Amino acid sequence: MSFSDEFELLLRARYPLIYIPTREEERVEAAIAQCAKQGNRSIYIWDFVDGYQGNPNDAGFGKRNPLQALELVEKVPPTVPAIFILRDFHRFLEDVAVARKLKNLGRALKSQPKNIVLLSPQLAIPDDLSEVLTVIDFPLPNSGEIRLELERLLTAMGRSVDARTMDDLVRSCQGLSMERIRRVLAKAIATHGELRPEDVDLILEEKRQTIRQTQILDFYPATERISDIGGLDNLKDWLLRRGNSFSEKARQYGLPHPRGLLLVGIQGTGKSLTAKAIAHHWHLPLLRLDVGRLFAGLVGESESRTRQMIQLAEALAPCVLWIDEIDKAFAGVDGRGDAGTTSRVFGTFITWLAEKTSPVFVVATANNIQALPPEMLRRGRFDEIFFVGLPNQEERRAIFAVHLERLRPHNLKSYDLDRLAYETPDFSGAEIEQILVEAMHIGFSQNRDFTTDDVLEAASQIIPLARTAREQIQALQDWAAAGKARLASRQTNLSGRIRSDEL
Repeated sequence: MSFSDEFELLLRARYPLIYIPTREEERVEAAIAQCAKQGNRSIYIWDFVDGYQGNPNDAGFGKRNPLQALELVEKVPPTVPAIFILRDFHRFLEDVAVARKLKNLGRALKSQPKNIVLLSPQLAIPDDLSEVLTVIDFPLPNSGEIRLELERLLTAMGRSVDARTMDDLVRSCQGLSMERIRRVLAKAIATHGELRPEDVDLILEEKRQTIRQTQILDFYPATERISDIGGLDNLKDWLLRRGNSFSEKARQYGLPHPRGLLLVGIQGTGKSLTAKAIAHHWHLPLLRLDVGRLFAGLVGESESRTRQMIQLAEALAPCVLWIDEIDKAFAGVDGRGDAGTTSRVFGTFITWLAEKTSPVFVVATANNIQALPPEMLRRGRFDEIFFVGLPNQEERRAIFAVHLERLRPHNLKSYDLDRLAYETPDFSGAEIEQILVEAMHIGFSQNRDFTTDDVLEAASQIIPLARTAREQIQALQDWAAAGKARLASRQTNLSGRIRSDEL
């Protein structure tokens, strides 16, 4: 049911007191005016500074006096259909006189065609008013409304864009208020006189401004590309097939929004890099959740922060929500002595994972699969669970190539990639990067460029995690070999044991 349909239903059912939490005053007032026009109702709008506006007979009435603003409701004849919109009225609900007056009006208006609408940028209802106020959500602009606004703007400019660019712009604007959308589009037009595909970055910056207002999520800049990932061919193919899954064309085809991925595997194998590459490749904002920020000291605050995180992520959808090392956050969830706070946060979170319909693509990473509650692994929470193991020789060669092409793009051919890949068994991608950093230190200290021999010398000085944590890694490989996750690489050897002579 749309907002207009739900609001009209409340008007017909004579719900006297309606509370709408929204930051889009102008847009919601326009929607209410449309409903009022259809029902032949008068509209009275009040704010604290200017009092009532629009009606010459009552202009300025109730200025700086919220109690007087409510008294006007009684002065309008009982048979006259009317809607009274009170802006920022949540600030006065704690006043005992205002609260009592609202309760009295709630009784009186049940038999009158009059409704009081409280507008507020946040949901803040005292307990003693929770029974008399009816809350109705006013959603952000949907893709259809955004598309109409873009088309109106392009028509006014006498310009047009191709269908792919239009889809990208519409998708990027979702999660912003109409005012912010108009502002950022005006900025794009002021920059180069038209709308271009690269304006998606301007829109993402506008979303970053929204994220900065919260301390729960971080807007993480994603510059990594799919091509920056060495190996993991199965995982990359899976992602590339879903590159357009957030488009309007995919909705018309009948495809649901992708739900997310759980990446399980050994530390330093590219799980976090994959999350960043997904956001960059799909042109979506990347939100990073530190689960520890959800937990707070006050009773009920942790659950409230969890709901706020969900609302914020859905408001900025479509987006990628990256949850790094989720196993550490919810390990032993049933045995914690925190009065059940962790269990309630976990329950709210996994319920949202299973039931969400918003285009929030969740990428969760975990190093210790045994620490995760079984509910997290049930099908329906994520589209797929991938196991990211240690890179094989071919993948190590690709990882060396990616890093050396970035570090020494004009001298790449001087390095023996095949030898480097062969001489570094059981090294992860992160450890290979550290090897190259150490080799650069060797070359720099001798006032020369680093060579293949320097890289091999650095490798001999580093003990990989596969050797220091042999039992844990072997347990992970055994878990994946049992068919409990899809392999991210095409040639992962899960049956072989780590050689004891390398320990």
